[in-house]
Amino acid sequence: MKDYIYSIEGMDILVEQKALDKSIEDQAHRLQAYYIKKIREQSGMDRKAFCEWLGLPYRTLQDWELGQRVMPEYVLRLIAYKVQMEKAAGRL
Repeated sequence: MKDYIYSIEGMDILVEQKALDKSIEDQAHRLQAYYIKKIREQSGMDRKAFCEWLGLPYRTLQDWELGQRVMPEYVLRLIAYKVQMEKAAGRL
């Protein structure tokens, strides 16, 4: 396998091979954690600012990014959409 681009709500996220090197069983959890971290990084915010901006508890985002907790797919898509729209409007 090699690196590939994952597109979510118009936001492209480069998925590096090292993010895919574990068993298939926990791949979904790891990829979701990878995606939310990349979305936050594209916003230019640290965890604390991102949580305040979204109105999320810090620990929830931390657990999502570390793969210790699974977020619903629709939440990931909504966050990606919000970041994309705010960037397009020049507010990020």
